[in-house]
Amino acid sequence: MGACVRDAAQRTSLRRNLSVGTVCILASTLSACGEKNAFVPPPPPKVEVATPAKQTVTRYLEATGNTAAVNTTTLVARVQGFIQAIKYNDGDAVKAGTTLFVIEQKPYQLSLEQAQAGQSSAVADTKKAEADYKRQVDLAAKAIASQSTLDQATAAKDAAVAKQKQSEVDIEQAQLNLSYTEVKAPFDGIVTAREVSLGQLVGAGSPTTLATIVQIEPIYVNFAVSETDVQDIRASMHARGVTPGDLKKIPVEVGLQSEKGYPHKGTLDYAAPSITAATGTLMVRGVLPNTDRALLPGYFVRVRVPRAEQPNTLLVPDRVIGSDQSGRYVLIANKNNELEQRKVELGQKVGDLRAITNGLKPDDRVVISDLMMVVPGEKIEPVDAKIDAPPPPETAP
Repeated sequence: MGACVRDAAQRTSLRRNLSVGTVCILASTLSACGEKNAFVPPPPPKVEVATPAKQTVTRYLEATGNTAAVNTTTLVARVQGFIQAIKYNDGDAVKAGTTLFVIEQKPYQLSLEQAQAGQSSAVADTKKAEADYKRQVDLAAKAIASQSTLDQATAAKDAAVAKQKQSEVDIEQAQLNLSYTEVKAPFDGIVTAREVSLGQLVGAGSPTTLATIVQIEPIYVNFAVSETDVQDIRASMHARGVTPGDLKKIPVEVGLQSEKGYPHKGTLDYAAPSITAATGTLMVRGVLPNTDRALLPGYFVRVRVPRAEQPNTLLVPDRVIGSDQSGRYVLIANKNNELEQRKVELGQKVGDLRAITNGLKPDDRVVISDLMMVVPGEKIEPVDAKIDAPPPPETAP
């Protein structure tokens, strides 16, 4: 009985406590609803900014061009005969003077021996005719031989001398024909696939093409320069005292479409004497050693030629430059740390940086990070960074 009374008392106390708690919660809620909500703006984003790098930059004339072989020659059979030997493999690199094809030599060797025999006979006839002539001269002086006999001896001597000279020409021609039976490389180069087979008759009626040899070391690169650039360059050359004779001292740099930069170096070799009226351009040619044979004739390449040096040029990362309908721009943080869009004019690209020729000042703070997350007019918290200048350029001539 006592236990039942105690349980009832505990339940009554618990209900009283819950009721008090509920009243307190409701009072707290009602009190909170009476307060006004205040918006707290987020802090401005942290964005890296940096002043432009400053460096001497080489101005370049940039163009596109094509590579071309210094020499390309079709090898032909200059005498008639059957192919006796082919002494190279298709695509071989050969030196000048290397024998590539041999045409049957026996007939031409026999012709040479026949010419040599004819010369021996002509020499003997000349000696006999000269001896007869001298004898008739002596007899005529003593009035023993008639003038007619002397004239005949003179004519015989002259004919014998002429025949001897003809025999010498015959020998030279026979030797020349014999030399033509060996088709040799006229210069160092790569020989294409052969166009004839062993035992094939060549040179019958007209010269027969045997193969082609191409010289790719060194190699030419041909490109065009606009009329405006030509005038600018000529004025610059005149101002610096550069003469046309210095043309071959000017370096030229070449890069393939798949390569970064301009790894292939050479010099200018030729400039056309006149502008092509149809295109308004001047054809220019450079020559490169190409010792590693990285360039082949017919490649489409990028070409640049140094023009002049620009000191104290401002540089920013090329990736931070944007574009719109009005041109190119960069984002600048002003003195109030608000972003501004600044129009700029671009110059030479130097590594991953781009020269700015107009629109920037040395103390401008250029946004170099989070470019996709910020917009002009937005306030930022600038984080100072640095733009590393590239290695100093080579001195342009």
